[in-house]
Amino acid sequence: MKSKRRVRPSRAATEYRYEKLTWPEINDAIDLGKVCIIPCGAVEQHGPHLPLDVDLVCPTGIARGAGQLVPDKMLVLPTVSYGYTGHVMDFPGTINTNYTTFMEHVLDITRSLAYHGFKKIMLLNGHGSNMPNLDLVARRTNLETDAECILGAWWNLLTVDKDFLPSWRESEFPGGCAHACELETSLYLYLDGDNVRKDKIKSGKISFNKEKSPFNYVDLFGAGPATIVSWTSSYSDTGVLGAAELATAEKGRRAYEEAVTQLARFVTWFKDRPKDRRVDLHRRKPTMPMPWNQQPNR
Repeated sequence: MKSKRRVRPSRAATEYRYEKLTWPEINDAIDLGKVCIIPCGAVEQHGPHLPLDVDLVCPTGIARGAGQLVPDKMLVLPTVSYGYTGHVMDFPGTINTNYTTFMEHVLDITRSLAYHGFKKIMLLNGHGSNMPNLDLVARRTNLETDAECILGAWWNLLTVDKDFLPSWRESEFPGGCAHACELETSLYLYLDGDNVRKDKIKSGKISFNKEKSPFNYVDLFGAGPATIVSWTSSYSDTGVLGAAELATAEKGRRAYEEAVTQLARFVTWFKDRPKDRRVDLHRRKPTMPMPWNQQPNR
């Protein structure tokens, strides 16, 4: 009597790294309804104590950490490594991508995913000045494909549990957590501490924050209603914007674990969330295509 051949489960159910799958396994991942996470960062200065890859290491590390928690629900794509950093070009090492090039590049990625059949996409940002550009990418993906795309910054995952930041943060608001600061330095100390120039860690102030204006101030966790964003060198001489001296690897571990936990929770929620459906309210059907793009059939 012939024994029944045991069918091995697809690797797609346990592998969270998009680029490690084969094309047949991608088909399996699509069948599983996996959420695609695209870490988006930049190569730019982070003061004398942090390397240029902070905005790559942080979102990528958090995305991969969540992938290890819920590999059956998500795929982490290779990181988009170059972002919009024109305002930081006075600091050597920064690499700028024109904002239109950047947006079209990320759009090409989301369109490709949607074409193959992935219908849930998250842009996990690690660079503050990418936010307005990625917001438009997410909106255009939602309007121009049949996928759903959502944008989130990794640091905002720390605001889901309202008790976390008050128990974690020691720096002043606004300004203590802004760039190469208490938060970024702590997380980098935890993720890649050997590459932190620990003897060069020194806090830095955002000059216009000192004005104490109710309008013009900035922090990772809040900005004024009319904040001026101009050349970084016009308000910082070191590129450090925040209380780097308050950073510790232990605080980085806590921030990492919180962000990973909340990202895994988000993926679990987003994966099975019913899609919002468009309703055309024209009394008479339009007789021409949408003037600014050709929308897919819904």
